[in-house]
Amino acid sequence: MRPVRTAVAGALLGVLVLAGCGQSTGTTGAAPAASPAASTPASAPAAGFPVTVRADNGDVTITRRPERIISLSATATEGLFAVGAGPQVAAVDDQSNFPAEAPRGKLSGFKPNAEAIIAEKPDLVIVSNDLGGIVAALTKVGVPVLLEQAATKLDGAYDQIADLGQATGNTAKADEVVAGMKRRIGELVDAAPKGKKLTYYHELDQTPYSVTSDTFLGQVYGLFGLVNIADKAPDLAGGYPKLSTEFVAKADPDLIFLGDTKCCGQSAATLAKRPGWSGLTAIRKDRVVNLDDDIASRWGPRVVDLIETVSGAVGKVAS
Repeated sequence: MRPVRTAVAGALLGVLVLAGCGQSTGTTGAAPAASPAASTPASAPAAGFPVTVRADNGDVTITRRPERIISLSATATEGLFAVGAGPQVAAVDDQSNFPAEAPRGKLSGFKPNAEAIIAEKPDLVIVSNDLGGIVAALTKVGVPVLLEQAATKLDGAYDQIADLGQATGNTAKADEVVAGMKRRIGELVDAAPKGKKLTYYHELDQTPYSVTSDTFLGQVYGLFGLVNIADKAPDLAGGYPKLSTEFVAKADPDLIFLGDTKCCGQSAATLAKRPGWSGLTAIRKDRVVNLDDDIASRWGPRVVDLIETVSGAVGKVAS
């Protein structure tokens, strides 16, 4: 279904399930969803509720401010805590390793178990994939579910953060987070050298799989005018081509970004051992950039950290 550095990392990245992200709407004209799970308090709805959020599974109505949220998406978990909804999160999936205080347990986002999720008495569940028909299974028993698939553009990432803010009663903080992201990204792009036409190779795993300019990651690099060698791959594979070592060696990129340092132990030293790679410009000139695998495979608030790393690498080459 998607390029795999490992089954876990490939699913985490969600590379071939990219789709347009949801947009929030008001409640006017929206049909209410089924009532939340039995654990929802019987008190009057908090101010601002009910709300209707337009997610990838359509318009989802949330009648009361959720207090037992389950996130089965590492990106959504980061977003929830960023917008101030951390105290409302009851459980997260086993891949949600940031922030440290996220209540991580045994729930799986790759193989979601409806019974295990329902046992947590959630009043809102957030997923990035509808694996095993989990959205329908939870909706059937009255649990509101937001499907927020992997963003394809930065605007999609901003929109998902806004969705999380509205769904949890933290709209103002979500707006603040998005504004801060836009401001900082603008500063980083404006400060970077322009017109250098530097070429780059981004590695998803040591197979090696890469990304084209049409992907979320490709668009991040495109902010700096970088030229992607993977765009000329014989088979673009939906934006995630499997390249040969010969292809990369022939392209000889100016920069190499490694998104497989934690999962797969890759580094400039391991790259230099690949056939024909020891003489690559990026290796000879110390232009191999080690990325945090998690940050490079998610599309939440920490995309700013990724962009800061790319900006620094471009500035270093141009200096």
